[in-house]
Amino acid sequence: MLLVIKMGGSILKEGASTDLVTDLKALLADNKVVLVHGGGVEVTEIASKLGKEQQFIVSPDGFRSRYTDKETIEIYTMVMAGKINKQIVLALQSQGIPTVGLSGLDAGVLQAERKKRLIAVDERGRKRVIDGGYTGKINQVNSELLLLLLEKGYVPIVTPIATSEDFEPLNVDGDRTAAILAGALKADKLILLTDVQGLMLKGECIPKISATEIKEVLSSIGSGMSTKVHAATEALNQGVGEVLVTAGTGKNPISAALKHETGTVITQ
Repeated sequence: MLLVIKMGGSILKEGASTDLVTDLKALLADNKVVLVHGGGVEVTEIASKLGKEQQFIVSPDGFRSRYTDKETIEIYTMVMAGKINKQIVLALQSQGIPTVGLSGLDAGVLQAERKKRLIAVDERGRKRVIDGGYTGKINQVNSELLLLLLEKGYVPIVTPIATSEDFEPLNVDGDRTAAILAGALKADKLILLTDVQGLMLKGECIPKISATEIKEVLSSIGSGMSTKVHAATEALNQGVGEVLVTAGTGKNPISAALKHETGTVITQ
């Protein structure tokens, strides 16, 4: 199987956990894996130390995102592609997992259209139009490079930064990057690792749900999961077999999710 796995930055902050790495290594005996990583919390911390306070906006669909101006995209690229990506590469290689760290800038792995304008909603629900800054929407993937690396036995580790039409770095959402990569690579499954059990409804983890059913309960699941839900739908619409949302901690977190023992299974 070909798996695309998105890891949240909080899971990896202190380096890859032992259980997660052991599980990943065992899975690589029979499967190919592409990893996409987050790290937004660390970007915010380092930006603050550099004297650049971060601004966050909420879209009409409930997505909370970083407002990315020129100075912010420079810090974002430095931390995500320069620091976090290489920490993960070293953590996995130290355990005998052959990895290649890439940002979406390398060989045009992720190409995106720069957003000209964004609609932000304030706390009172009022909408305002602001400049799009350095954020983008992915419109092309260099699958050829990723497939070549997979064929040679490497695990590509992708930072969600894309190249604009004017060859500028753009901030693109990590969950949706993973979904688009999964679709472009015709992956069997997309796994979204997070810091909670799965999709929660009334305090309980939903074991299985379809893309149609999810629309009806989206408002009850909470805004924190809305990006993951939209990413799941995007992946399924591109032909990915199923999407798993599960905790990245615990014993064999990926294998357990693949066996449907933990987390939430989202199907078409």
